[in-house]
Amino acid sequence: MKKLCKRLGLGILLATSGIAPSFAEGFAPVLLYDIGGKFDKSFNEAAYRGADRFTVETGTAYHDFEPASETQYEQALKRFARKKASLIVAVGVGYSVAVRNVAAKYPDVKFTVIDAVINAPNVQSITFKENEGSFLVGMIAAMKTETGAVGFIGGMDIPLIRRFEHGYRQGIRYVARDDVKIIENYVGTTPSAWNDPIKASELARSQYARGVDVVFAAAGPSGLGVIQAAKESGNYAIGVDSNQNHVAPGTVLTSMLKRVDLAVYKAMLAGKNGTWAAGHTVMDLAAGGVDYAVDSNNEALITDAIRKRLEEARAKIIKGEIIVGDVEGSNTSH
Repeated sequence: MKKLCKRLGLGILLATSGIAPSFAEGFAPVLLYDIGGKFDKSFNEAAYRGADRFTVETGTAYHDFEPASETQYEQALKRFARKKASLIVAVGVGYSVAVRNVAAKYPDVKFTVIDAVINAPNVQSITFKENEGSFLVGMIAAMKTETGAVGFIGGMDIPLIRRFEHGYRQGIRYVARDDVKIIENYVGTTPSAWNDPIKASELARSQYARGVDVVFAAAGPSGLGVIQAAKESGNYAIGVDSNQNHVAPGTVLTSMLKRVDLAVYKAMLAGKNGTWAAGHTVMDLAAGGVDYAVDSNNEALITDAIRKRLEEARAKIIKGEIIVGDVEGSNTSH
């Protein structure tokens, strides 16, 4: 408990003072969040849970930092690299350039970057097949819609989020062919799109007004606005990254789990155990990197018949009998 309190205290100190601690002895990992806050109920919070699990299981404290804007990414990386942190884990595609630059200047420091691929001898890249998990929640949306219209709201319009959308569309088409209408919107084209629940809520309200009754929000903290709009209008929302079913039980149909927590935990554990290795790791459905969430908050909404069909599709994806494309215009073969 003392080490856990120490780690939490250091996180607060770093976030407020900008002063990095010394890493003189022992294994001391660092977790750098994306913008949006540690407890965003989505992407960052998943990363936090992974690091927290690492500390609880190993008794090893970690340091963390919450950037106020993307301009702090490279600054934070340099600060911890200069202090010779044992391992720096940066979560989010926004860190791509910063990690590439800083890793080249500090070749003796290990870096793990999540959602980006950087080819360097001291960088471990971890990405996910978000399209496979999104395929499954797309199936759920298609099986639950009563209006024959479903929606997608992405955060920042980037290829990573388009991958969510493409997988979602393919899951819908797998169930319903062309019988279900799909409406999509994006919150914005800059990093601020992750942190604008008001605009996301407005987009969701517009979709619901057009007859949509299920919206998948792949928008980080902005997605909370979609969930609120769904609750107020009596429709469904699908959460993302973390299990968001509890945010509005009965309203959140399911959540597309992206196991950032598992990626962070494994990276830190490998660093401590001496098995950390540079290179690119892809966390797909077979590896438990993505999934859909069923718990006490939504189990009444996901019937046995729905779950049976989902598990059949899961098995086919893992076996390669269903190929979920992740580029625009790709098709799902089955």
